[in-house]
Amino acid sequence: MNFSGPVLVSIATYVLMLLAYRYHSKTWFHVPVMCAIVVYDLCMPFYLYSTRDWYRRLIEQEEIFSFMIWTHLLLLITLYVLYTLQIIAGRQLLKGDNDAREDHAAQGKGILIARAFVILTAMMLVEPERPVEAVALLMGG
Repeated sequence: MNFSGPVLVSIATYVLMLLAYRYHSKTWFHVPVMCAIVVYDLCMPFYLYSTRDWYRRLIEQEEIFSFMIWTHLLLLITLYVLYTLQIIAGRQLLKGDNDAREDHAAQGKGILIARAFVILTAMMLVEPERPVEAVALLMGG
């Protein structure tokens, strides 16, 4: 696995997400932190698209057929769907509808699991900046 800048920031925001999950009763902390992380996760694909050579990687290197790419994409879509449901339930909670509490809690656990897998698959997909040195390290040299 490879740790790039975006992966390290994602891990840091995951730790922050765990803290916000733990202190869910403190809405002054929980709501802004979770909203910021959702915005971060929504902006990350745009950042990666603008800073990476996707044509070379997906088309020329034929990684478009990689199971790991498709797994990562499906996990990301799952995370975005959970975020949508979570926001709907969270807004209901803020309006005073306590019937949404169970859904919000269950979706929160699902988000923690899905986001962990999104970060793990991203770590496996990171292309090393210096591939020759990475191969040398793998070969023990």
